[in-house]
Amino acid sequence: MIHETAIIDPTARVDENVKIGPYTVIGANVSIGSGTVIASHVTINGTTSIGKNNRIYQFSSIGEDPQDKKYAGEKSYLEIGDNNEIREFTTIHRGTTQDKNITIIGHNNLLMAYTHVAHDCVIADEVILANAASLGGHVHIGHNVILGGFSIVHQFCHLGEHSFSAMGSAITKDVPPYVMVGGRPTKPHGINTVGLERRGFSPDAILKIKRAYKLLYKSGLKLSDATDQLKEAAKEQPELNVMVDFLGNSSRSILR
Repeated sequence: MIHETAIIDPTARVDENVKIGPYTVIGANVSIGSGTVIASHVTINGTTSIGKNNRIYQFSSIGEDPQDKKYAGEKSYLEIGDNNEIREFTTIHRGTTQDKNITIIGHNNLLMAYTHVAHDCVIADEVILANAASLGGHVHIGHNVILGGFSIVHQFCHLGEHSFSAMGSAITKDVPPYVMVGGRPTKPHGINTVGLERRGFSPDAILKIKRAYKLLYKSGLKLSDATDQLKEAAKEQPELNVMVDFLGNSSRSILR
């Protein structure tokens, strides 16, 4: 059902099972999959692809031009997967040619009210951004990450899967998988034990991850030396491979 006051560009591809509320504007080149529900007063622009069974709440702005002074009107993209919940006043911007020209949001994510996803960000699956959490440009967020309310992430930072930030965190470097951060200045505070338990990690796996955290943060080793030891441990402890891979690909160094 599409409300009579909604404005939809003739080039937009909207599945017949999409619901669109009053005064919503759907721009040119937008694609919206079956089962998606869009509330009133939402604006969706640009070359934006939205998958199936998403829920987008009122006053969200999706697919607008990137907030980047280098952007000169070139075609760029936003891709949103399936089963996402995007709450009131959320803003999500398209990519830029300075990166891969696309912003990507995966599946089953919850973006609470007033969250912001800047240009060229990549968000995996099962991620929660609590109220007013904001991502600078080019940020990558791994699977099952939770950002507490009013957390902010500096551009180009990567957050590894199952990591967690406390309310009001200001993240300026990469956060390895499983690690909790918080405070001002923001620092690591152990691993996300509760989150891992909820996601079915065994007590033995959690113990191994805790030992890896101590090696990385409590041993006094240089980061390179700690990483070398984690590589050896990961040969017999597969839970640590994701940490090793993350550390090997970190370009901003890690919060430590």
